[in-house]
Amino acid sequence: MINLNGTILKKSDASISPDNRGLNYGDAVFETIRVSAGKVLFWEDHYFRLMASMRILRMEIPMSFTLEYLEDEIFKTIATLSEDMDAVGQVKNAIRVKILVWREEGGRYHPSTNDVSYMITSEELDAPFYTLNDIFYEVELFKDHFITSGLLSTLKSNNKIINVLGSIFASENDYHNCLLLNENKQVVEALNGNLFLVNGTNIKTPPLADGCLNGILRKQLIAICKQLPDYTLEEASVSPFELQKADEMFTTNVIMGIQPITKYRKKEYTNKVAKELLAKLNLKARLG
Repeated sequence: MINLNGTILKKSDASISPDNRGLNYGDAVFETIRVSAGKVLFWEDHYFRLMASMRILRMEIPMSFTLEYLEDEIFKTIATLSEDMDAVGQVKNAIRVKILVWREEGGRYHPSTNDVSYMITSEELDAPFYTLNDIFYEVELFKDHFITSGLLSTLKSNNKIINVLGSIFASENDYHNCLLLNENKQVVEALNGNLFLVNGTNIKTPPLADGCLNGILRKQLIAICKQLPDYTLEEASVSPFELQKADEMFTTNVIMGIQPITKYRKKEYTNKVAKELLAKLNLKARLG
């Protein structure tokens, strides 16, 4: 079941126009959200990022799009996953929720309206909170195409063709993930999340100015790292030459949490800091 503009429909009954601007022009933004124990994790951060993205793309934000309204719509959608609900209506398992917002059809490159439509989908996840996927995880640079540094690259839009091509490259070459570069040949992020490097007591992540996604987990981990007395957090450009000098690397997003990277070319990495951060992240998620 999906939620289309507030109406719950079977997926087979849902349809979009062939003139849909998200489909034709990539004129859409989305939020991927984790719901656990009856709670939308980091909901305010997701909501305000969605509102900011819509403003940047000059979409008309409906008066009904309040924090409370969209949260209610999320739970209305989740309620259709009846097998995930206990006797008192609480979500037993974690749920992945996606809110997709697109500009309504009209015009070609120049839209005739800024009004929007939305769709909410949901699916079950395995673990109620974040766990460390402690597996062999090898990455490589994807150098066929580059992310453009700047504000638009930081948005969670449906313009993800570089990520798609990078995923195909990774699959064809037996890598678990790829790291993306911007036009200045700086390492920006992974295919599906933000990147962190650990070197001694220094934790480093690329800045938004380099074109990395303005990730919700990135924001949470930056805040956590700044409170750690034994580590320093740095938002600075990352050269490809730094990758093999790091002691540890990991990627982050709101669904998987933290994924340690174990190998890049001839360099193998530990996951000590990732484990420390994961415990603090789960605590923060539970306490809000």
